[in-house]
Amino acid sequence: MEKKRNWAGNYQYSTTNWHEPESVEEVQQLVSSLKKLRVIGSRHSFNSIADSEENMVSLQKLNRVISIDREKQTVIVEAGINYGELGSVLQQHGLALHNLASLPHISVAGAIATATHGSGNRNQNLAAAVRAMEVVTADGSVVTFSKEKSNEELHGAVVGLGGLGVVTKLTLDVHPSHQMRQDVYENLPLAQLEHDFDSIFSSAYSVSLFTDWQDKRFNQVWLKSKVTDDQTFSFGEDFYGAKAAKENLHPVPGVGAENCTAQLGVPGDWLDRMPHFRMDFTPSKGQELQSEYIMAREHAYAALSAVSEIREQIAPHLLICEVRTIAEDELWLSPSYKQDSVAIHFTWQDKWADVRKVLPLIEAQLEPFQAKPHWGKLFTTSPAKIQSLYEKMPAFQQLLMKYDVNGKFRNAYLNHYIFNEAE
Repeated sequence: MEKKRNWAGNYQYSTTNWHEPESVEEVQQLVSSLKKLRVIGSRHSFNSIADSEENMVSLQKLNRVISIDREKQTVIVEAGINYGELGSVLQQHGLALHNLASLPHISVAGAIATATHGSGNRNQNLAAAVRAMEVVTADGSVVTFSKEKSNEELHGAVVGLGGLGVVTKLTLDVHPSHQMRQDVYENLPLAQLEHDFDSIFSSAYSVSLFTDWQDKRFNQVWLKSKVTDDQTFSFGEDFYGAKAAKENLHPVPGVGAENCTAQLGVPGDWLDRMPHFRMDFTPSKGQELQSEYIMAREHAYAALSAVSEIREQIAPHLLICEVRTIAEDELWLSPSYKQDSVAIHFTWQDKWADVRKVLPLIEAQLEPFQAKPHWGKLFTTSPAKIQSLYEKMPAFQQLLMKYDVNGKFRNAYLNHYIFNEAE
């Protein structure tokens, strides 16, 4: 049997022992019988975070919506469901999630475990929607973490990097459904952000800036606005020096926009505007690598200016760079723990040898701003540095030891970056 690869094709998993349980009971049996395992979601991580040299457990068959409580505004789902599937069911019931990532194809549990996010000054990452989660722990028993049971322990467990056990069910907060529109502008000068960063990023429900770092400007500004907001939509032809786009655009220059969600201010359901890419389009596998660094929002302009200083080293290897904002949360291993944040995301050409040389340069430029790499993307930051960036790291280590004393769910990644043990 050929070894499987991740969504992008850049990472090959280490074992051919793959298991696909169809019930919680099957998960319990697997966990009880296996000495070591890791859980895989939609295989959208670009590094070894979900890998195992012994056993991989895929949750793709645990993908149902279990129940919806309109009064409490919660939904209970199996962990393997993806955001596209969940969004469609919620919309049928007049409900919505607070945010979505740029791709709706990623699994709910995987996105939550790695603190994946969308954009918006007031929008927390996707993991912040978790009200409760059910986990099969190392001895095969089912443990529930919830706000009602222990809010603090839930805060530690949600962004769990797969280290506590197999997440089987999640209870998420939801909201009433709404319509949104998406407006795109072209060519925003970087210098405009020095004094207007907050105004620009608070101008819509979700805002993204895209640049290829060919010069000191952002190729595109994407504004996602609630139609139900008390907005007059008087953006007009000019947006802080950027000009309104006349046609639908793809974030990557020169690529057709047919796979992107509708723009030009056309209203649509939230699930058809919140992501950048359409739910009925499955992204092709390969041809890209991804890195992302998250830091306190107050450093946004200084950090972007620092990156701009080395744009000549970045641009030849880049497909596109996206800048987003994230609201602070209370989740221990979230890069936005207790700080409103800005994220600088790089989508690279699929040339790891070149990208690996560029990442340390970016990390050096962002060093003064205590930038945290996204858990599931590519970085070269040292384990010691990463651990120093999370004040709750010692508590998280203790939490993992409490529920997995013998390290059944630990792999080389967790040993290296969480416990600082040699790979």
